[in-house]
Amino acid sequence: MSLTRRSSAPEAVSDRQRDDDKLDETLDETFPASDPPANTVETGVRLSPAADVAVSDNAAQNQFELTVDGHTAYLRYERSHDTLTLVHTEVPPEIRGRHLGDRLVDAALQAGRSAGLRIVIVCPFARAYVRRHQER
Repeated sequence: MSLTRRSSAPEAVSDRQRDDDKLDETLDETFPASDPPANTVETGVRLSPAADVAVSDNAAQNQFELTVDGHTAYLRYERSHDTLTLVHTEVPPEIRGRHLGDRLVDAALQAGRSAGLRIVIVCPFARAYVRRHQER
């Protein structure tokens, strides 16, 4: 049985360099990322001008909604005489990252409680919001 040893000949170094160059090309093609930057110290915190946009109850469409920059975010619900069921929350990609979904859920919870309704949460986003904000 003979063992062959790889030499660090110029061919091996050249192959490694080509592989590194391919990797660099791949990385160059994937940046900048398609997602908007996160709120970090490096990128700065995006302040939302949407903080003063009111959430409205569009009873005709069974949804709480708010419109920012021409895009409407909504929380769809079903209502009976004693129950408010939160079904689905949707925020368009153009206005995500501004905590608008949180505002919709909060408004729905406040409306349900003030009307004395039992609140049932089907929407996964709303359920996660309630878990994160149990004190409310």
